Amino acid sequence: MFQGVYGKRRVLVTGFSGFKGTCLSFFLRRLGAELFGVALPMPEPSLWKISGGERFLRGEYCDIRNLEKLEKIFAEFRPEIVFHLAAQSLVRKSYEDPLETFSSNVMGTVNVLECCRHCESVRAAVVVSSDKCYENRETIVPYTEKDPLGGHDPYSASKGCTEIVAASYRKSFFPPEKYGISHQLLLASCRAGNVIGGGDYAPDRLVPDLVRGALAGTETILRNPDSVRPWQHVWEPLSGYLALGAKLFSGEKEFASCWNFGPESACVIPVREASFLLGKSWDRIHVKECRNEDAPHEAKLLLLDSTKARTLLHWKNVWDAEKTFQATARWYRAFHEEGVNLLEEQLEEYIRDAKKKNLEWSKP
Repeated sequence: MFQGVYGKRRVLVTGFSGFKGTCLSFFLRRLGAELFGVALPMPEPSLWKISGGERFLRGEYCDIRNLEKLEKIFAEFRPEIVFHLAAQSLVRKSYEDPLETFSSNVMGTVNVLECCRHCESVRAAVVVSSDKCYENRETIVPYTEKDPLGGHDPYSASKGCTEIVAASYRKSFFPPEKYGISHQLLLASCRAGNVIGGGDYAPDRLVPDLVRGALAGTETILRNPDSVRPWQHVWEPLSGYLALGAKLFSGEKEFASCWNFGPESACVIPVREASFLLGKSWDRIHVKECRNEDAPHEAKLLLLDSTKARTLLHWKNVWDAEKTFQATARWYRAFHEEGVNLLEEQLEEYIRDAKKKNLEWSKP
């Protein structure tokens, strides 16, 4: 299970203090990697601090827009594999501060890839963007990796730009056809669906908002109850990123491209149903629908076609929608009612379930 690739390898994770970054770091620790992180401090409550990630990951708080400091970190740690997750990740915040959104998500990515370009130790780089990078026509036809990039809101547009930057660096500096001849680095980018899981406390996201309402004993307002999203537990795309990173590090140049990691159709459900599924496992969750026609634009329908990942990487989802929301609610309930953090326990549960399904990445 990946150990042959990640065991004792030097892996750098940008955005390690965020929700996905924390979970990826714990997954990599489980695989025996030597980790270093770059991120900004996260407001409390923070899954990183709750989980005590500083026990095993050396990290430095550094804005990825600070190229000079970033170059120093790369030079000192000399990573072999880089996972780039650091970003301004909220749609509604992108309306409030588009400058920060574009500078972090676009120029921040340029800086990370520049460091990869000039650091000879780096052999594999995975840039994580978003399913919102596509020019969303809001149709029932899922987007494939060949569909046009775009974005209505600043966040989505910045993620489209992130993908363009990654593709440009791959074509200009790390062309797969010249791997082993003029360079030693393979680069890929990933687009995942709506990711949930215990320990996410970001503002203006459905699950954290539902949790805050439950803790306050109030109803949570559903702004867009009919909006359809591709929900998946955080471990799902992370297993895909890791499978992809392993292929790149092993020199399989045909995997140096862009990839979708979205759930199966049964997990593509409206916000209303997602709220119901979470509430089934935690009776303190209560909702009220209240549409705001003057609210900033947010996509009502977004679907991903992950055939490429399922066919070539042999990646697929382990948990269905009910298990995804049940596991998520169980984490919050255990932490806020019993003071127990289930992060590592749920990672082990996910790996066991993957082995039962005989998934490629879960094999010894």
